[in-house]
Amino acid sequence: MAEKRDYYEVLGVDKSADADTLKKAYRKLAKKYHPDVNPGDEEAAEKFKEASEAYSILSDPEKRKQYDQFGHAAFSGGGYGGFDPNSMDFSDLFGDLFGFGDIFGRSRQTRQNPNAPMRGANVRTSVNITFEEAVFGCEKQLDLNLREACSACGGSGAKAGTSPVICPRCSGSGRVVTTQQSIFGMMQSETACPECRGTGKQIKDKCPECRGTGYITRRQKIKVQIPAGIDNGMSVRVRDKGEPGANGGPRGDLLVEVRVARHPLFQRDDMDLYTVSPISFTKAALGGKVRIKTLEGEVEYEVKPGTETDTRIRLRGKGVPSVRSSERRGDLYVTLVVQVPKKLTREQKKALKEYQKACGETE
Repeated sequence: MAEKRDYYEVLGVDKSADADTLKKAYRKLAKKYHPDVNPGDEEAAEKFKEASEAYSILSDPEKRKQYDQFGHAAFSGGGYGGFDPNSMDFSDLFGDLFGFGDIFGRSRQTRQNPNAPMRGANVRTSVNITFEEAVFGCEKQLDLNLREACSACGGSGAKAGTSPVICPRCSGSGRVVTTQQSIFGMMQSETACPECRGTGKQIKDKCPECRGTGYITRRQKIKVQIPAGIDNGMSVRVRDKGEPGANGGPRGDLLVEVRVARHPLFQRDDMDLYTVSPISFTKAALGGKVRIKTLEGEVEYEVKPGTETDTRIRLRGKGVPSVRSSERRGDLYVTLVVQVPKKLTREQKKALKEYQKACGETE
């Protein structure tokens, strides 16, 4: 018989490795060499047994202490080098690796009652709104195809006068257990019953209205309140307008994603707005009152004398309200751009030349 390899070498870890390091190393090897992943591969099966033996010893503090002191001699005789796979619980390792519970026959999965009330799934849709509607809020009406319980069968899916029967395959549990032989003995896995699709019931005579589904689809008008301050990509939740629940469970919700159109004058950054406003050359030089556009109409602003182009001013409270609190509101930032006249009348030219002369400039 070939000489047994060092357990630390098998797992590819240092002798100082802690429990988490050992577990991660073994999980990696188990996932790679497990017989279910490599059916018929004797070399992979041998490596899997070798890794399992190493982990069974090193994961046990007492056995690890003995191994560190005496080596393989501490576990001579019996099984695969003294390793009995049925004596160790690997359920915490294999449950999430391969989708079943303990590979040695002890199921970890909690059985769920297929007839327990279940909440319906959420339904997603979208709505287009204008920039102003996003800022100030609005109400939208959506026409949607939504499922509801069939009135003819009361949602059971069975023809009137009949009822669903208990599934003979799973005896109403909704789950079936399959058993197969592995290198460690009998292995069990639990899945949804293919006959009843996990419901635990079968319908012999289907309802002609819903064809046994228990649901019908109907066009419905749903009113959605869009709150002020909502931004592009946000969603509004409408309670109990989603898919119907099963076995008396509540309906899911309707999630409406909002798509906001762009505005020709304003740009948004969270709760603040940004825009550009032109002012005349004389207003920039002499100062005075100008009219600035906001989403709520024009407001009057006093420009300071000598204002340069690209000067940014701030109008407090003229931005977007908070979607969480109507009392909070952002600001409007306005970039003032000085407009230079392209066409001048004779009088205007004369006046500018007088100004030029007064400044000591030559033509």
